[in-house]
Amino acid sequence: MFTFIGRRLLTGVALLAAITTFGFTLLYFGGGDIARKILGENADQQTVALKAQQLGLDRPVLVQYGDWISHAVRGDLGTSWFSGQPVLEAISSRLSVTLSLVTGAIILIAVISVVLGVLAATKRGWVDRFAQLLAIVGHAIPGFLFAVGLVLVFALTLGWFDPTGYMPFLTDPTGWAKTVTLPVIALALGGIASVTQQVRGSVIDALRNDYVRTLRSRGIPARRVVLKHVLRNAAGPALAVLAVYFVGLLGGAVIVEQVFAIPGLGQVAVQATTQGDIPLVMGLLVATGTLVIIFNLLVDLAQGWLNPKVRLS
Repeated sequence: MFTFIGRRLLTGVALLAAITTFGFTLLYFGGGDIARKILGENADQQTVALKAQQLGLDRPVLVQYGDWISHAVRGDLGTSWFSGQPVLEAISSRLSVTLSLVTGAIILIAVISVVLGVLAATKRGWVDRFAQLLAIVGHAIPGFLFAVGLVLVFALTLGWFDPTGYMPFLTDPTGWAKTVTLPVIALALGGIASVTQQVRGSVIDALRNDYVRTLRSRGIPARRVVLKHVLRNAAGPALAVLAVYFVGLLGGAVIVEQVFAIPGLGQVAVQATTQGDIPLVMGLLVATGTLVIIFNLLVDLAQGWLNPKVRLS
């Protein structure tokens, strides 16, 4: 097991290094005249050149990247060029907000997809047709449009939830629930459609195996066969889809946070990317890349627990 975890961690570190290298290169060659953006269009050329020198922008890209990564491995992600705020502070203050949305969406996707997928595979009939309809709707409607619809119906018309803003959980749990429910639902729609179809297909395939017929011939109740044996074998592919969709949730959170005016990483990412704030964008790449690596490691551990062959492969 430790070898299994070690291999996954090494793969994650290599992936994070590739992401940061590629991201830094794109930012360096596509950021434009960042010094002038900071000082404004009215700044004279001598002042702009001095600012660029202070930021180290006059050095070769490899030297700049080497300097950044030497500090990053020690936990120093630098300071935002535009706000002057330490990058770690800017990210940590908003990370919990985005994580609450993404975690809630993951839980909602997992619960609804397993229940609906198993029912669609075993009961068929109207449940199966509903699952198929959900898949079509989930893939056809853009996330931001679904989010706007939720605000119009459940916040502005019915008044059940707050349309915008965010309330910390420790400050007011009830207010927190009112501010995150609609964003979580908006984030989860596409994932529910995808994972439900994967669970449905995997359960149908598992039900065709010989061991299922053997278990049923021994008089074991069908519900126990499905929950204890079939679902365990069908969970692997569904977990793989969920791991892939986690990246989509982080990207979707950027749009959803804009619609609901939630102060998460999405707002920081949009502003930093638009300004060309390299230290802040690189810090966001490290944060999101680390989250993806950790989540994929948890999925790999879950798959290894469900199927020992995964640990050996």
